[in-house]
Amino acid sequence: MASTSVATTFIPLHDRILVRRLKRAKLFAGDHYPDSAKEKPQEGEVISVGKGKSNDEGKVFPLDVKAGDKILFGKYSGTEIKLDGQEFLIMREEEVLGIVKK
Repeated sequence: MASTSVATTFIPLHDRILVRRLKRAKLFAGDHYPDSAKEKPQEGEVISVGKGKSNDEGKVFPLDVKAGDKILFGKYSGTEIKLDGQEFLIMREEEVLGIVKK
């Protein structure tokens, strides 16, 4: 699986996370969507996480999200990067709006 190789070769620093956008499911075959509906999805899967945020005394607070979590994030969250030919986002944990449980 490609995500495993990326997760083992790229580890975000501090409170940053590496996210792969989840593809939006098509509702019906052959549908035409208006341009506003073609925006990139705001749901993703956490691939890897940093060790956590540290305070002034050096104490590290682990992140609430972990690899494998499905998350929602804001429209303009993160920085797009390409690793091994795949597109990912790097963002801070504070940009995550919530974890999706199904």
